[in-house]
Amino acid sequence: MRNLFAFLPGLAAAGLLTGALWAAAPAVQAQPQPPSVALPDFSELVERVGPAVVNIRTAERVRANPSAEIDPQMQEFLRRFGLPVPRRGGPRGGDDDEAPQRRGVGSGFVVSAEGVVLTNAHVVDGADEVTVTLVDKREFKARVLGTDRRTDVAVLKIDASGLPTVKIGDVGALKVGAWVVAIGSPFGFDNTVTAGIVSAKSRDTGDFLPLIQTDVAINPGNSGGPLLNLKGEVVGINSQIYSQSGGFMGISFAIPIDEAMRVATELRATGRVVRGRIGVQPDVVTKEVAEAIKLPKAQGALIRRVEPGSPAEKAGVEGGDVITKFDGKTVERFTDLARIVGATKPGTKATMQIFRNGSFRDLSVVVGELREPASAASEPGEPKAANAFGLTLGDLPADQRKALKLRGGVLVERADGPAARAGLRSGDVIVSIDNTDAISAKQATALLGKLDKAKVVSMVVRREEQSSIVLVRPGK
Repeated sequence: MRNLFAFLPGLAAAGLLTGALWAAAPAVQAQPQPPSVALPDFSELVERVGPAVVNIRTAERVRANPSAEIDPQMQEFLRRFGLPVPRRGGPRGGDDDEAPQRRGVGSGFVVSAEGVVLTNAHVVDGADEVTVTLVDKREFKARVLGTDRRTDVAVLKIDASGLPTVKIGDVGALKVGAWVVAIGSPFGFDNTVTAGIVSAKSRDTGDFLPLIQTDVAINPGNSGGPLLNLKGEVVGINSQIYSQSGGFMGISFAIPIDEAMRVATELRATGRVVRGRIGVQPDVVTKEVAEAIKLPKAQGALIRRVEPGSPAEKAGVEGGDVITKFDGKTVERFTDLARIVGATKPGTKATMQIFRNGSFRDLSVVVGELREPASAASEPGEPKAANAFGLTLGDLPADQRKALKLRGGVLVERADGPAARAGLRSGDVIVSIDNTDAISAKQATALLGKLDKAKVVSMVVRREEQSSIVLVRPGK
């Protein structure tokens, strides 16, 4: 090559360069270019589906509480933005104490032309008034037909007819990497459209249902809105995000629409969801545990505890057993057990496969009914979660207190923000707060309101048979 290129100037001078090179060079075939893929245009989809997406506003009556202390910084914040400042309770009272003051915003979508709307349970939880606003700006007061906290699904009804509705899609056909669209009201901005892809399916977040993970921008106010495929069909209900800052960080979750519709059907029929239970505390089967007990594969639910008198105990289940199948369905992960049993009708006689002492065996169990923790009715005027800890508390039922062998304790009905970050969750029992016994929801809520908001607070918490100390840092 070096000799050839050294000779090229002479060829060029002689006018022979071009012809010589073309004669010597083989024909070059043009390489086929991959077809260009255009990014999707969502405009037609949004025009078609958008009218069926609604804005939901809620209001909760916040009545005066003589013992409540209002943070001066919060007062100043409210004044700056022209918002009403709650007043301390006093001897006069009056009609203003009954006015709706605490407000929230969310999204939903119409599934029936006669005014049936689906949204998240947490959007309407505790609300005294629910207002649904359509795209054409018509407003309706909504009735809550039913809510299910375990799946975070709620069904509303408005007095309207001939409404545009969404189409329900096939979650099974949804693929990881597929484009999806969300329509909702983040921060109250109605009919905001965001798009992204499906990041994962059947993501286990500890909730009752495996969720759809996406990177669609979801923020406060998007909750309850639809997640749509490119056909404009609803494949999920946007429900929650993973965030360390409170804002969107690229990970959001949606409730699969097939499960949501199943729950909604029950709520419309009876106002509640009936689930099965067998009374066990399951745990993960690690690879090390599987090898130690000679289980062929690390799957199933390792039973840590069997509740006395429960259907599982009557069926012969023992601590240390591994349940690998229930009613013909394989239990891949320990979280699958609660979901499979929960979907089984109470009273059903089911067969479960267990692994014990190196061999499999079948046991027959009559499924019981899962009872939601009962919460005593709050006294009129008592806020349910007026604290900086994100805790909604209820009185512990007497039978549950007796079963746990406790003198007092309060039930965690809901844990948000600081409480959730500390590991608290619905169903936990708080025995003491800051070295003071928790006796009732009213007393514990008042105690939380008096604590120093700049300090970490210790709580003794009971979960099943285990007690632990949880440190909670109040939110600002």
